[in-house]
Amino acid sequence: MPDAPVIEVSTGRVVGATADGIDRFLAIPYAAPPFGFHRFLPPQPPSSWEGERDASAFGATAPQAPYGGGLEKYLPTVQIAGDDILTVNVWTPADRTPDALLPVLVFVHGGGLTRGSAALGGYDGARFARHGIVVVSVQYRLGQEGFAVLEGVEQNLGVLDQRAALRWVRQEIGAFGGDSARVTVMGHSAGANTLTALLALPEASALFDRAILQSGPLTAQPPKKAGRMSRAIAKRRAVPANRAGFSAVDPADLVAAQSAIAAGGSPLGGGPSVALAIGGSAVPQNPLDALLAGAGRDIPVLIGTTSEEYRLWFIPTGAIDKIRRSTLTLARLAARVPAKVVRAHQKRHPRARPGEVLGEVVGDILLRGPVTRFADSRAEGPAATYVYEFRWRSPVDGLGAAHAMELGFVFDNLSSEDSVALAGDHTPQPLADAMHAAWVSFIVDGDPGWAKWSGRRPVQAFDADGGHLDYAPRADELDGLPTS
Repeated sequence: MPDAPVIEVSTGRVVGATADGIDRFLAIPYAAPPFGFHRFLPPQPPSSWEGERDASAFGATAPQAPYGGGLEKYLPTVQIAGDDILTVNVWTPADRTPDALLPVLVFVHGGGLTRGSAALGGYDGARFARHGIVVVSVQYRLGQEGFAVLEGVEQNLGVLDQRAALRWVRQEIGAFGGDSARVTVMGHSAGANTLTALLALPEASALFDRAILQSGPLTAQPPKKAGRMSRAIAKRRAVPANRAGFSAVDPADLVAAQSAIAAGGSPLGGGPSVALAIGGSAVPQNPLDALLAGAGRDIPVLIGTTSEEYRLWFIPTGAIDKIRRSTLTLARLAARVPAKVVRAHQKRHPRARPGEVLGEVVGDILLRGPVTRFADSRAEGPAATYVYEFRWRSPVDGLGAAHAMELGFVFDNLSSEDSVALAGDHTPQPLADAMHAAWVSFIVDGDPGWAKWSGRRPVQAFDADGGHLDYAPRADELDGLPTS
């Protein structure tokens, strides 16, 4: 057994563990526990400790409920009790040399701003670390603890947590062999949404140098809309929608109330949800508006989606079979989507059911359309933009190329419980080799290996063939979408 690795950061010494040539340092505080006096406040500095802190196991996770409604079959939940939830985990090559500072990857997990954890097996950073990359994963506040809209409370506390974690990385990562001047952030789903908010800030380049945004909305909601969930919880719990009122409710009870209210919604009908709220220092304006106006244009970005995002929600709930042509028509009219857009989808998929067509259109409105507009706005900018689409179709329960399907390939971790639940156990390793190598190349050199975005709209399509370049795919579907 090798000696346990020890690193000293500004708050004290941490003792990690070594396995397969990788040193792991887990659950290192970047901020104080956000409970008690610190509850519903911006992240506060962590306390120092005496002696050595055990950093060999994952720390406490943010309060949350497991997935339900059929999603629990595909999206596992890790829950670890405790208050010290604002922590980071670090993977670094054990054979690193003190003089050779390595590129850094900071990963922010998804989960709809209500669920998720850096402790999930699929997010293990070892495979990136084997390529000479120092990997950091971030825990942040979720649900009402991180995204409540309350009187007298700073909005988007979970985004402020991530900003604090990135400042920690700039300050401390050199002790782990990382280069604080070569930091790439990577977020998936809600994690990409929060990183988009940070990319839109004037201080973005002080926090990171490159960004990878996977299947994340690029927008935030007006505070009145984003605050519907908080107001509904306040009514259910009979407390005022302010810091004092919510601080009087146990975190687990807030989670329970939020889950009960969310269960009354649907993929089509909507309902109160947890979302980024426009306002405050973390999200001073709608991120997409700021980005289209030029924010973050000096930071290279790799961005994309899966080709069938909607199937993760429409398949487990059975919604895909419940939607009729009349529902599709009403939804199209409500969203002000031209009929020609629907016809373009039907032409590309002549055998598609109404639920599948509606899912495609929803995916275009929420993700693919904004991604294309974002990339178009940066085509002549100082930093490159690279766009991808993940198209490999899972055989599991008809999930196809659903939301989150690409994660096992990106992390080159197809045998993890997370990946097997979504993709099965007969996944194409060459595709994982290709995607993982492209992500490594972008982190190390800023170039994933395909043409940067231009007026020709090149998109790297990842399928079982390992990847090929398409130019302006889905143009008939995307160019007709409403932009507001």
